[in-house]
Amino acid sequence: MENTVKIKKSHSISDILIIMFVGVLAVITIFPFYNVVIVSFASMNSLAEHSLYLLPYAFDLTGYVNLIKEESFYRSFLISVIVTVVGVSFNMLLSVSGAYALSKKGMPGRNIFLGAILFTMFFNGGLIPYYLVVQSLGLVNSIWAMIIPTGVSTTYLIIMKNYFNTLPESIEESAKIDGANDLMILIKIILPISKPFIATFLLFYAVDRWNDWWYALIFISDTAKAPLQIFLREMLINFNTQLNSSAQAVIDQSRSIFVQTTQMATIVISAIPMLCIYPFLQKHFAKGIMIGSIKE
Repeated sequence: MENTVKIKKSHSISDILIIMFVGVLAVITIFPFYNVVIVSFASMNSLAEHSLYLLPYAFDLTGYVNLIKEESFYRSFLISVIVTVVGVSFNMLLSVSGAYALSKKGMPGRNIFLGAILFTMFFNGGLIPYYLVVQSLGLVNSIWAMIIPTGVSTTYLIIMKNYFNTLPESIEESAKIDGANDLMILIKIILPISKPFIATFLLFYAVDRWNDWWYALIFISDTAKAPLQIFLREMLINFNTQLNSSAQAVIDQSRSIFVQTTQMATIVISAIPMLCIYPFLQKHFAKGIMIGSIKE
């Protein structure tokens, strides 16, 4: 009996320690986002009075007002929406169709294609050859440079293929008996029963596309075609170049403070679209990510 009591006590202590440890990690993780939000609503006086901004001491929309006055913000936001919507559609089309084809053991040259795909996971030509290839395709300084070259993620493709391998062959065999071809089977049978899995990688691709700035930085020189992440980068690095004269007149009165609030407001707004999408796909996330993790 005493041993049982001791075991229960040790378990309860360990549980408390784990909860405390996870709680500290959660606070450390959440605090930067929390700080960004409250600073974006800060006023000149509140930021001047508090060196460490832990509580929402004020509610001032000056940072957001300065941001919405800037036309380039709307343009870059629209570019990011287009790149995300078109890019994710392109990603899912290539990834799903490619993975489904590679999951067929009777596909001619299947092992060769798989080997070539796996090779790209470990080796690449480098940045300069990559740029030359994109340039030869005429995609430099075009939004297509942010969409076409990254059409398929090799990792996602392999996981999708492994998932399709786990589906019972009897489903496809019965459909073929009824006269369905491979395309009809994929669209009318495989995709409907794979909604959690598809939703998971839809979210992965959407986050990748929305947050991508590297390819835009390399290939886009026209500011009119720059996505939101490049606007945010320039806002954080060189705030003055992003503001029109009317907003700059306000900034000159208290330069360092409104620079900070506008920067944080930009970060908050850029994060909102993904925060809005995630709740609708979250219920499929845990199930979908585990389904495709089974090896062939």
